[in-house]
Amino acid sequence: MGKVQRLLRPANLVSKVPDDGAEADLSRFLGSQIRSLRKARDVTLGELSKKTGLSTGNLSQIERNLSSPTIKAVHSISRALGVNISWFFDDPHPAPPEERDYIVRAERRRKLDFGKGITDELLSPNLDGKLELLMSRFEPGADSGDEPYTHRGEEAGVVISGQLELWIGGRHFLLGEGDSFTFPSTVPHRYRNPGDAEAVVIWVMTPPSY
Repeated sequence: MGKVQRLLRPANLVSKVPDDGAEADLSRFLGSQIRSLRKARDVTLGELSKKTGLSTGNLSQIERNLSSPTIKAVHSISRALGVNISWFFDDPHPAPPEERDYIVRAERRRKLDFGKGITDELLSPNLDGKLELLMSRFEPGADSGDEPYTHRGEEAGVVISGQLELWIGGRHFLLGEGDSFTFPSTVPHRYRNPGDAEAVVIWVMTPPSY
């Protein structure tokens, strides 16, 4: 679509975060979360180093869980990758180990609020696989912007409720409940909720590009 810059679905997460500058009691999964999001954003370690001021060696150690970063460092990394710092903090009631890589319980979804009437819930347990599954909610009138955009990969979805206006290349479509779609993400596209009720869409993208 989450990503004109895919809205790149930059994010303002809604959960509470620790105070800036404090040492974090970060989970052992922090490094893999950073690595997964960096790769999904198609950002190299060198590029992330330039954006954060952290050395590539330090970043590599963080991603391999060999070094525990300060909150200040995680703030820098999160800003560079377009998410709020709380993206990297585990749920206070983490999933059982046997579920972590496979199952996302409804109450543990990571939620991204873009402040433009669009909210995404990540239905995939992580961004390490070949696809990304989202539940997107669009307030009436919410859209991805006036200009169409492109990115690598493919996407598909189904409208669960409400309406979705979809522009793909030079074509315009109006979708309602139960309608589905698929298209190459390299084709210029944009979308909007033209209705007077919330639209809910299950959206699939490959590769992950949150």
